[in-house]
Amino acid sequence: MIIKVCGMREADNVRKLTEGEAPDLMGLIFYEKSPRYVDRNSADLNFFRGLKTPKVGVFVDAEIENILQNINDFGLDYVQLHGSESVAFIQKLKKLSRVRIIKVVKVGAEIDWEELRPFEPLVDLFLFDTQTTKFGGSGVQFDWTVLESYPLQKGFLLSGGVDEGSVEAIEALASKVPLLLGVDINSRFETSPGVKDTAKVQRFLKMVRG
Repeated sequence: MIIKVCGMREADNVRKLTEGEAPDLMGLIFYEKSPRYVDRNSADLNFFRGLKTPKVGVFVDAEIENILQNINDFGLDYVQLHGSESVAFIQKLKKLSRVRIIKVVKVGAEIDWEELRPFEPLVDLFLFDTQTTKFGGSGVQFDWTVLESYPLQKGFLLSGGVDEGSVEAIEALASKVPLLLGVDINSRFETSPGVKDTAKVQRFLKMVRG
């Protein structure tokens, strides 16, 4: 089970988190309206570039030039597209960069699976998150049962209100839908926006991996 910890920003907090039971992916949010926004002008770029944990840059309808700049500055391994990015946009990005692509699907009452099929051959993972007006850590959970009918062949991550009490439900869903490959955690593990309770995160990692 892949564990992605999103909304990281402070170098000391990241360092402490990776000293123990480390996550598989570290998410950095490059959306200026997010309270977890990472500004490359003030971030410790040398630290982030040297981080061994694979890094995921989260973008919302950003210009490709901005994405490429942050890929280079932070040494990103993945780009997570959280907006209304088109198939053509992803095709262009893939031509200009070798990073892996995560496409976010914002879930309300239902999912139009046919809308996702054109993205399937282009992305490395889908990520299903709750449809809200916020980006990057709403703490709100959608009805996960809508994923039980998942018809695609691409693996996906589960996000939106995941916390320590979610482990049993995650395991139950994974037993029904084997392409659920991991989870994305964020706001429910924070002491403040962008700062994680590392002990709480590491407990969760041990519970899921145990």
